[in-house]
Amino acid sequence: MKSEMKPVDIEGFVAGKGRPLAIIAGPCVLEDPDEMLRTAERLARVCGDLGVGYCFKSSYLKDNRTSGASYRGPGLTAGLDLLARVRSEAGVPVLTDVHGADECAAVAGVVDVLQIPAFLCRQSSLLEAAGRSGRVVNVKKGQMVAAADMAHAVAKVRDAGGEQILLTERGSFFGYRDLVVDYRSIKVMRDLGVPVVFDATHSVQTPGSTGTATGGKPELIPLLARCGVVAGADAVFLEVHPEPARALCDAGSQLPLERFEPLVRGLAHLRTLANEEAWA
Repeated sequence: MKSEMKPVDIEGFVAGKGRPLAIIAGPCVLEDPDEMLRTAERLARVCGDLGVGYCFKSSYLKDNRTSGASYRGPGLTAGLDLLARVRSEAGVPVLTDVHGADECAAVAGVVDVLQIPAFLCRQSSLLEAAGRSGRVVNVKKGQMVAAADMAHAVAKVRDAGGEQILLTERGSFFGYRDLVVDYRSIKVMRDLGVPVVFDATHSVQTPGSTGTATGGKPELIPLLARCGVVAGADAVFLEVHPEPARALCDAGSQLPLERFEPLVRGLAHLRTLANEEAWA
């Protein structure tokens, strides 16, 4: 049954039916502090110039890694200190991943959006803790989960007191080491009454394809992002790095910073057109 959509509204970032496009963007994992701040400032400036709502994203810890030797991030304490700096000095809302229920309270004291990683979208205690945090909760749809089944994740967050919820489409497993995006999922999840984000960078990944890390096809990012917006996505999620080739995480699927502005400009226009359609 279709539910009336409740928009997500935090300072500088609004996502929902009939609203302009919103963007969640930033490097995969926190790296050099000064570079992270400069990146956030540039992304915010571009979005501000285009009239697009913006939320910075980066992880203090990435626990789902192909190899145990992969870079995972600075950790909770140093990571939250850096996210607080970005939030304060760049003047933007901030999103980061949480992996355990015991992390949620501390993270909620610093950031605006708690993100539930795709592989953890069924973890009841984590969803409930995020719902109790008082922050926006973004649940990424698991690569193995049907879109309609995300109703259970939404219910867990809501029943715990979460009032502002986003769901993110990031592709589904298509055999080994490949993903495919079913754009029907965007409508199915929007019909649950929550805004939907399309993750255009994780959707181009080829999991474990390099042997020790996940590869990707970043040349497909613009195509998939445009399709996501036309299909009705209320926001687009992009991992963006100044130089993806030297990124410490997800180097094979991040968008180069220099390509951010032209892509978002086009996506914002498509969102305007989509909002003019009766079904948007």
